[in-house]
Amino acid sequence: MERREYSAGAVKHSFWFMEFRNEVKLLSEGRSFEEIKELCRTENIFAASTPERAIQIFNTVSSRIKAIGDSFYPVFLDGDVSTQKIFNLAAIMANDTLFFDFVYEVIREKMIIGSNEYKLSDLSIFFKDKQLQSKKVAGWTDATFARLGKNYKTFLFEAGMTDKGKNVRKIFKPILESDMERWLIDNGMEQIVKALSGVR
Repeated sequence: MERREYSAGAVKHSFWFMEFRNEVKLLSEGRSFEEIKELCRTENIFAASTPERAIQIFNTVSSRIKAIGDSFYPVFLDGDVSTQKIFNLAAIMANDTLFFDFVYEVIREKMIIGSNEYKLSDLSIFFKDKQLQSKKVAGWTDATFARLGKNYKTFLFEAGMTDKGKNVRKIFKPILESDMERWLIDNGMEQIVKALSGVR
């Protein structure tokens, strides 16, 4: 898995599961990314509020798909909805190194020690650590960290990995479907499997 430069792009992003699933389906049917982009423009296939938002959703979802390649399509499409949501989360992690680090360093560690919950303060501590490690992250505003934290919580909740608690959120360790787990490991994403499974 490629480590990318830390980015605060997730402040503008949602989980976009239905859009991810629809795009994978179209790609598996032989459509190209360019053809799907044109469908976003002409038919608003993602039901976006504006043409600009439609293209932003397309660009983000496409980046997530490209981050894990194209051989996952049949495994994804054969999976149930909960498996597909975890696949979407894995694609977000592959595409966004800072979010991957949060799941790997905070959520995974909580599961390893048997805590099975995380607090808002865990997000704050994580971001403070990253400010010390990265000049780029150190330059971000408090508002940026607040929005990132909000979206990270949403990603995990919509993937079915947490509840929606206000200050403390329960962590639900996902049961990784064997075909999905095998695909991730075979395609260089064992770290994502460890992050999701809570293992060393």
